[in-house]
Amino acid sequence: MREPTTIFFAPFVSSTMRVEPAWIDYNGHLNMAYYNLLIDHAVDEAFELVGLGPDYVKSRNASYFTAEAHVRYLRELSADTPVRATILLLNYDAKRIHFFAELHHAKEGWISATSEQLALHVDMQTRRVAPWPDDVLERLAAMKAAHAAVPPPEGVGRPIGMPRPT
Repeated sequence: MREPTTIFFAPFVSSTMRVEPAWIDYNGHLNMAYYNLLIDHAVDEAFELVGLGPDYVKSRNASYFTAEAHVRYLRELSADTPVRATILLLNYDAKRIHFFAELHHAKEGWISATSEQLALHVDMQTRRVAPWPDDVLERLAAMKAAHAAVPPPEGVGRPIGMPRPT
């Protein structure tokens, strides 16, 4: 029997999360590490839809690891702020996924941070990059098809750096 087809919204929108008071740093705003934690929780929610949740690790002895991330901190967050993240699958291939996340104020909608990431599919026994299974590739294709209708967000592919001195 074939699994039911998953419907992908574009972009994926996470559940509402809250900025914990303990995450506020000595500058009086959310510490940079916790922006990443909130985005990571949303990424887990999004990619569980393609079968890459905790059950995948247990049943397939494989997972996906972040290889590269470019985070932009755009607006401060304070304690108890409700947030949601959107996840847009930009591309994938036999062993990688490229996606873009935006962390939004859950009520007002403004963007506090973005994170563009490249993740690798990893065989947990060998700890080496390995091809996605066919069923995951099928669901990634469906997610990408849905997400292709969304224009690339501002900031995708943006380099980091400073002008060279003249």
